[in-house]
Amino acid sequence: MEINLSRKSGLFNFEATNESGFKVELDANPSIGGQGKGFRPMEMILVGLGGCSGIDMVNILSKQKEIITDLKIKINATRKTEEMTAVFDVVNIHFDLFGNLNTQKVERALALTFEKYCSVSAILSHTATINFSYKIH
Repeated sequence: MEINLSRKSGLFNFEATNESGFKVELDANPSIGGQGKGFRPMEMILVGLGGCSGIDMVNILSKQKEIITDLKIKINATRKTEEMTAVFDVVNIHFDLFGNLNTQKVERALALTFEKYCSVSAILSHTATINFSYKIH
C-alpha cells in the first residue's frame, strides 16, 4: 500500500493520491494557518473508520443473506485536548441501515465488525472508547 502526498497551496494544503489514482485534499486547522481546502488528518481517520466498518457491515450482512438497500453512517468524536498529542478519547458511530433486516443479524454484524474485522477500529481502540449504535429503517 502506497500513498503519495504533494503540497498544493498555502502552508498546509496537500493532495494525497493512492496507488489507484484516487485523490483527496488535506489541510490543517485554521487556528494554525490552514485555509479550509480539505479534510484535516484526524478527520481522515474518522473517514477511514466509517469506510472500514461500513464495508465490513455490508460484507457480513450479505454473507448472512440480508439485503441491505442503503447505509448511512454518522460519526462524532472528541479528542484529549489536555495532552500534547490530542488523540481521540471517545468515538460515537451510528449506522442507519435500510432494508428488511433481521435485528439479531445486524447486532451480530456490528459485534463482528468492531470486535474482529475492522482494522481501523482495532487501531483506534488503543486510545479511544468506540461506541456504536444503529437504527433499521
